[in-house]
Amino acid sequence: MNSSDTIYRRTGVTAVVFNKESEILLQKRVDNGDWALPGGAIDIGESAEEAVIREVREETGYAVFVVRLIGIYSDPEYTTITYPDGNTAKYVSILFECKISGGTATTSEESSEIGWFNPNHLPQPFHRNHEPRIHDAMENQIAAFYR
Repeated sequence: MNSSDTIYRRTGVTAVVFNKESEILLQKRVDNGDWALPGGAIDIGESAEEAVIREVREETGYAVFVVRLIGIYSDPEYTTITYPDGNTAKYVSILFECKISGGTATTSEESSEIGWFNPNHLPQPFHRNHEPRIHDAMENQIAAFYR
């Protein structure tokens, strides 16, 4: 790491949204071309619930509400990212299951495509950090996972 590089420590949120066919909502990220769950950082003054609702709307066009907490993820292997500019982010991510309450699929400056997919047949390339989260969501466990 260069002396000019920055390490960010953030708390993020991610959403798993299922439709009636048990497919999950995914976005194709503009920054790296990977398919991924919608999500992002919690802004100052915002709760985790408010952040996940905002991120889903910004990235997919859908309005959602939180149904349950699925898990909290902090394993450095899956929650540390070094960006092309040399900056590194270490984050803790909170995963929620959400349901759609309105809106329509709309791309944004962060997403080039929006789609519904069978969670057992994910589109490629897929954001590797999100695969364990999808598996946890499909477990329908009452207690939250901590990984």
